[in-house]
Amino acid sequence: MSKEFVREGGATVRAIDKATLFVNEKEIVVLLGPSGCGKSTLLRSIAGLEAPNSGLIRIGGETVFDSARNIDIPPYDRDINMMFQSYALWPHMTLEANVAYPLRVRGISKRTAQAEANDYLELVGLGGLGRQYAGSVSGGQAQRAALARTLIAKPAVVLFDEPLSNVDAKVRSRLRRELLRIHAELGFSALYVTHDQIEAMGVGSRIAVMRAGRILQIDTPEAIYEQPDDRYVAEFVGEANFLDAVVRRVDDVGMRVSTSLGDLDVRVEPDESPTVGTEVVVMIRPEYCELRPLRDSKSPQPNTIQGVISSAVYAGSRSEYICEVRGEQVHIWALGMGRRLTVGTEVEVELRGEFIRMIHGSLGVGRQP
Repeated sequence: MSKEFVREGGATVRAIDKATLFVNEKEIVVLLGPSGCGKSTLLRSIAGLEAPNSGLIRIGGETVFDSARNIDIPPYDRDINMMFQSYALWPHMTLEANVAYPLRVRGISKRTAQAEANDYLELVGLGGLGRQYAGSVSGGQAQRAALARTLIAKPAVVLFDEPLSNVDAKVRSRLRRELLRIHAELGFSALYVTHDQIEAMGVGSRIAVMRAGRILQIDTPEAIYEQPDDRYVAEFVGEANFLDAVVRRVDDVGMRVSTSLGDLDVRVEPDESPTVGTEVVVMIRPEYCELRPLRDSKSPQPNTIQGVISSAVYAGSRSEYICEVRGEQVHIWALGMGRRLTVGTEVEVELRGEFIRMIHGSLGVGRQP
């Protein structure tokens, strides 16, 4: 699917660039990317609030948009429901009436709709608050009521447009857990938009990382974090150390590469096929670097380098260090012994080989979405 906008002055912007995406039954797929990457435009196109320039959209087996056949089903006839960033609750109506509204417009009797609404309010932790007016409840309660209203009609797919961005971090974390509990109970299918990688990791069955209208990689949260297809994906979902490298040896258990920090042993995935002499980029996350005071050992240890701490920041559950090694900066997140080290301390850093990964895009063979 593709979608273009024409800006004032005549310039054309491609908001969605040949994106292909499917959501399985009982799955939450998260669209993750920075502002302006096209994730909300893609969501709104599925909802029928935007008309793509080309492509095909099917919901629950029904074609709701097909540019080739001139099909464009209006939003109210698509088997979807959408939870907006702003909640969109009517303040002059009670929570019960807000949640019951999707059933009432479908012709369900008032008594049945009210009973169902109270069941869903109970489900989201608002039991007994149905007679409260929407304008008189907290942000977290309004968010829960909006979720109940979104789910009550049992749509084929639920669309979430940054639904947790208007609440504070603690409430956001609690609501994230609640959403997963409700999803496990109801088993709905959903497409979820966010720019927050922590939220994406916590909510998504799969994550689609977007940039400039394109889906760069779609995979499980673990694969996105541990096996990113390119440097952009790796950096967007978390901090990482990157090293230019040259492959020196390849065997059944991995490969050895030469870097500015020295020779390193690196894990190789089954779908990777590096050859000796190839220039690649390797990556290791800060939490997989082990930091300790410099030993007086004369025997070099595999994947262990010496350096000096140039920055130390206490971050509660961890200490974040920058270590200067041969003119390079290595970022390290340390627990335990590492928390007592100070700037200027000479240290040794172990880059654990099982967690050093080759960036797939550096070989030009990244996995396809």
